[in-house]
Amino acid sequence: MPRSLGDRLAVVVAAACGMGVLALATTAAWAAGPSAAERDAVCADAEIRYKETFGKATKDEPVKIVTMYKDVFCPIEITVTQGETVRWVNLDKRTSHSVWFRDSGKEESARLFNAETVEMKFDFPPGEYPYLCGPHWESAGMIGKVTVKGK
Repeated sequence: MPRSLGDRLAVVVAAACGMGVLALATTAAWAAGPSAAERDAVCADAEIRYKETFGKATKDEPVKIVTMYKDVFCPIEITVTQGETVRWVNLDKRTSHSVWFRDSGKEESARLFNAETVEMKFDFPPGEYPYLCGPHWESAGMIGKVTVKGK
């Protein structure tokens, strides 16, 4: 299955040229998102961009931070204690992102543009809660997960 952006684009081009058999493979490849190595590199760049934008590291904020950069949530998985707040921050200059706990029946957040944020206090029962970026979960596999632990 294609993992790199170039491989995924090649599959898309082949599918667009009449090789319908590859359409399913394309969907699966995009849904899988970037490889762990690609994601790590994007997240390292996102941390640098965060420091440039806000003047401090994400770990120095009073709440847990998840950045949105190059169609990746960084970190892709986060663990919180009930009652804790998470702030999502879009670091892309030309792309909007959202946060949507669709499977939990929550409304999608407003689209966030560069340096815009949305926060959520996790009063959810303990468990795992997948979420996605409304505009990019299908095309780029932009999906994350919050695990809520009891107090």
